[in-house]
Amino acid sequence: MQIAILLFDRLTALDAVGPYEVLTRLPEAETVFVGERVGEVRTDTGRLGLRVDATLDEVTAPDVVVVPGGPGQAALMDHGPVLEWLRAVDRTSAWTTSVCTGSLLLAAAGLLTGRRATSHWLALDQLPAFDVTPVSQRVVFDGKYVTAAGVSSGIDMALALTARITGETVARMVQLGIEYDPQPPFTAGSPETAPPEVVEALRARTPLVLTGE
Repeated sequence: MQIAILLFDRLTALDAVGPYEVLTRLPEAETVFVGERVGEVRTDTGRLGLRVDATLDEVTAPDVVVVPGGPGQAALMDHGPVLEWLRAVDRTSAWTTSVCTGSLLLAAAGLLTGRRATSHWLALDQLPAFDVTPVSQRVVFDGKYVTAAGVSSGIDMALALTARITGETVARMVQLGIEYDPQPPFTAGSPETAPPEVVEALRARTPLVLTGE
């Protein structure tokens, strides 16, 4: 099983690394980081580099596709090579997935048309423009398409997908192996539970978060 994780400049690190930590533990799985060119891309903080190991034209038939999000996603919304690659590999993939604003890239490629999907809560209102029904859930399955909400939810998505692929026992073993037992110090992980002033402060940064301005 080949798992292709798309990398691009100014992606959010955990969007890619979270699913990687889970999916790379699937039995007989081969994980490849794919992008437009081999070499390092910088994440949205500019302080961390991730390495692209294979170009788009070298990865033509992955079983699982993972599309992360981050501010760099905005520059790819009408970018031919990436959207064309997504359409091409989706024809044969068993699962096409995204984390955070990666769902906007799937939507821009036309892969989510008429489907239900989620994204970072700050980006949910952008999905209807692509004829996608936004769903405020942490993980959404619609056929072979699996979308995760913001950043850390990519771990949940990958565990849920692992259960679909290999069964719950293996998924539970992976969860235990990475000791994924969230016990956050605050109940501020969603706009429904965070204090209103925190929600508004983050909302004020929406252009910075989603478009990189």
